Amino acid sequence: MVKINCLNKISKVGLNMLTDQYEQVEEFKDANAVLVRSAAMHDMEMPKDLVAIARAGAGVNNIPLDKCAEQGIVVFNTPGANANGVKEIVIAGLMMAARDLTGGMKWVQDNKEDANINKSMEKAKSKFAGTEIQGKKLGVIGLGAIGVLVANAGNKLGMEVYGCDPFLSVEHALDLSHSVKCVKTREEIFRECDYITVHVPALKDTIGMINKDSLAMMKDGVAILNFSRDTLVNDDDMAEALASGKVKKYITDFPNAKTANMDGVIATPHLGASTAESEDNCAIMAVKEIMDYVENGNIKNSVNYPACDAGVCATKGRVTVNHKNIPNMISQLTAVFSGKGINIENMINKSRGDYAYSVFDIDTETNDDIVSALESIDGVLRVRVIK
Repeated sequence: MVKINCLNKISKVGLNMLTDQYEQVEEFKDANAVLVRSAAMHDMEMPKDLVAIARAGAGVNNIPLDKCAEQGIVVFNTPGANANGVKEIVIAGLMMAARDLTGGMKWVQDNKEDANINKSMEKAKSKFAGTEIQGKKLGVIGLGAIGVLVANAGNKLGMEVYGCDPFLSVEHALDLSHSVKCVKTREEIFRECDYITVHVPALKDTIGMINKDSLAMMKDGVAILNFSRDTLVNDDDMAEALASGKVKKYITDFPNAKTANMDGVIATPHLGASTAESEDNCAIMAVKEIMDYVENGNIKNSVNYPACDAGVCATKGRVTVNHKNIPNMISQLTAVFSGKGINIENMINKSRGDYAYSVFDIDTETNDDIVSALESIDGVLRVRVIK
């Protein structure tokens, strides 16, 4: 029985996919696999029998990836599962940046006791006049699952859309509208666009990418949308740009003590993926990833181990090995099988940075002697018997 622990509330649509082979447990220490959303795991002691963690969402900054990799724990995320939900709130942000809806709504609340509000609003509404987005230039930095949807939606709304992603995948390129102008550098977007939305992970190259220097390149009155990561924008530089009028509006899904008190900021409390549909989709993908890894040894959408698809085992045995990505490892692993007279019918080895993953389909059932011999090899982190 595989024991599953949920550190956060996980949609029942996903949990209902678990078969009788799985049991949900209350205690983290008892888990073989974990489903998590936002719970902080950095200070947690990982259970000895924990083999997988699936984050029902894209960001994994709440999970100690290297610590897990070192213990042979594969960490998954669910890229794209919440993409439509985020796309829709970005479009809402675009509308709020163009039209002073928040100011107008606040005026109504402030004047709701006015018996003649229907007349006084005609005089007041000029304060909240905005612009239309049709014909304006939208820059999308990052053309992953979310960025592609945002770019295509902007195009359908009549905007002139620019996209930038040096790591654009074939899959996402095929989904991107031919009307989107792909540029090589984000500096081109900074210089050209009226609205700029960022959809990239927080990496060394992207943290603080919206700063004094990049803001100086932009048009006066630009609107910036950040529904990706709070650290992509330098808050102090943004405050100066808003005060000077360089930036007309900053729309962010990540308010903090600084941005929540800035004039010109429209902030939402991390609502990007807070839809019933997104939560269902993330749960479904996370559960599928756990089940495929537990039952077949396959890895899809891991953030600390390489992708590896060996399909369903058609031989008598399958053994998987999480190990360091170091020289002579494969020869040592295969020597264990040959030394015991076992034929390897199929083998896959994949690496990612300092870590690697190997799958061995063999012509006999796996026994404890094989497992012990594999575990004794220096650099082997975990051995699992799939069949």
